[in-house]
Amino acid sequence: METNNQKLNLPKKKLKSPRNIIRYSNLAFEMIVPIMAGVFGGYKLDEKLNSLPVFTIIFSLAGIVLALYFSLKDFFHS
Repeated sequence: METNNQKLNLPKKKLKSPRNIIRYSNLAFEMIVPIMAGVFGGYKLDEKLNSLPVFTIIFSLAGIVLALYFSLKDFFHS
């Protein structure tokens, strides 16, 4: 006896593999760590120099660029 999916020729749902789950959770950490490090480093440097939040902004943007670089590098290598 055929099931409804077989009658309609629908593709079977792909199961989530642990490898994909680990890969995407690792991607989240690869993006969070550089951004947070840039924010923290810039904040502490601004605090030490008693300046406007110039270094916080600069280091935050650098962290975002690094996060994008790491994630795109992994995306194109896999």
